[in-house]
Amino acid sequence: MTDERMPLIDGLYETHLTVADLDRSIAFYRDVVGLELAKVFPERRIAFFFVPGRSTGMIGLWETGSGPLVMRLHLAFAMGVDGVLASAAALKAKGVQPLGFTGKPAEEPEVIGWMPAVSQYFADPDGHSLEFIAVLDEEADAAFGVRPYSEWLRR
Repeated sequence: MTDERMPLIDGLYETHLTVADLDRSIAFYRDVVGLELAKVFPERRIAFFFVPGRSTGMIGLWETGSGPLVMRLHLAFAMGVDGVLASAAALKAKGVQPLGFTGKPAEEPEVIGWMPAVSQYFADPDGHSLEFIAVLDEEADAAFGVRPYSEWLRR
């Protein structure tokens, strides 16, 4: 008798986004987000980035132009707590507005209490929702909801 159970998944390696302007998006993901450009296929209008390295993960950007049907997606990049806490200032320094969970401008990262995790949202040039996130090594507090990190510390 053979074992027909699916092998366990180790993680998510690759995902893709559509973009209106590949060159603009390459600059954003390289210079703002800080990803390593892996390969550009100019004839196909596709670019790949390693996240954070070749053996860890990859994101593909596919230029579709400026057609009327646009899909906006969400991606969360894992990083350390200190990185998430420093990200609002770093984003502002690069001309990118830090956002909160609801998409409104935010001055600091927020905590998602049920996880708990600290996160900083922002948008790419095509309106995709991006997030820097770090799971906190603390007990979850679902009643906290989603509020600024400073309020998490004061609770």
